[in-house]
Amino acid sequence: MGFIFRKMALLTGDVALLYGTLWLALFIGFWGQVDTERFLAHAVPFSFLYLVWLAVFYVMDLYDLSLPPTSTSFMARFGVAVVMLFGTGVLFFYATTLTDLSPKTNLLIHVLLFGLFAYLWRLVFSLKISSLVPWRIGLLDLQDQEGELAEIIQSLKHHGYESVSLTSSGEDLVSQIQRHHLDVVIVPNAFLSQGDHLQSLYACLGTGVTFLDLAQAYELFARRIPLSTIDHAWFIRHVQERNQGLSHRLKRVFDVSVAACLLLLTLPLWMFIALLIKMEGGAIFYTQERVGKNRQPFLIKKFRTMRADAEASGAQWATKNDDRVTRVGNLLRKSHLDELPQMLNVLKGELSLVGPRPERPMFVETLEREIPHYRVRHFVKPGFTGWAQIKFRYARSVTDSQKKFEYDLYYIKNRSLVLDFLILLKTVQLLFRGEK
Repeated sequence: MGFIFRKMALLTGDVALLYGTLWLALFIGFWGQVDTERFLAHAVPFSFLYLVWLAVFYVMDLYDLSLPPTSTSFMARFGVAVVMLFGTGVLFFYATTLTDLSPKTNLLIHVLLFGLFAYLWRLVFSLKISSLVPWRIGLLDLQDQEGELAEIIQSLKHHGYESVSLTSSGEDLVSQIQRHHLDVVIVPNAFLSQGDHLQSLYACLGTGVTFLDLAQAYELFARRIPLSTIDHAWFIRHVQERNQGLSHRLKRVFDVSVAACLLLLTLPLWMFIALLIKMEGGAIFYTQERVGKNRQPFLIKKFRTMRADAEASGAQWATKNDDRVTRVGNLLRKSHLDELPQMLNVLKGELSLVGPRPERPMFVETLEREIPHYRVRHFVKPGFTGWAQIKFRYARSVTDSQKKFEYDLYYIKNRSLVLDFLILLKTVQLLFRGEK
């Protein structure tokens, strides 16, 4: 079972539990007097609420099977999610006019029952179902990459993934595949172009095994594409500019709609934030030049979080626990409220909600010299948040920037409205965690 299949199986179980526990809650709340008419009268409005509840579960990372349900971190996250389910339910039924229903005890019973059974479902899924069909992966002569890939696959053992080492010398490859009952074999890129090795792979076609090169393997298991695994041909196949037509227009409509809503909802905070910044002295906003799509420069706005003389000696990388950050700035960064003015850049079309984070011109010049293919990053519009942003957070060196670029390549190759939406939900999750 692959990533998508396992998560869809878990999601399907949650949907079944939502309606099952709704019926059980009504059975308890109405003392066994539940008929089809009463159930449907509740099921229809609750169905709209369930979309929010499932999004809450996603935001709280409850579909990440790499974290065991028995861990303290998972249980704490799950508890917060259940509280949020009840809170959103109260808002839905009592703060809107979308339905005439006003469940009180039944809503609480439903949330508690669903929370209990959803947690038990994850225990069963993690301990039993997820490992029923293990995905056995062979690592063939990978040398330098084998240790890292084996570690990545080991971290995904809750998905049922297992890895074994293979060799092209000695026992023939077909026998090794059959002896280990392999489903996938990851091969060095050179094997796909060298005659003898290519012949040995061809001989394995009848085994039913799937071959992945290194770029495909990292893309599948690590959700990034290391520069050491790709060449110019890879970029020609996967990163050429394409006309996305309707998808591109829908993305722009979505960007403008969300940015406008965020600005309207948070506008009352702006005066309060401005007052706090002014109390410490200095300008309220901080304007900085960034590099956008096709290397076009633009000015990005943020609420100022650093001292006025933070870059008196020139531009420099941000550091963890940076002593240039003010007390108010520290609060703004932890809550990410300092980023709000960037919604103006989204409205102007300089930023998208999702895309590679834009860098400063002086850093771009350095990174393009030090990191191969870095200019490809500017083929798409930069974003307020992005895949690299949620997977790696902030880059504090050229090495960090290269790792982030590898995550950016994953996004550029796989970008879609669905991926954008999932990244936005993950970004909300980071806000709840208070990550910087």
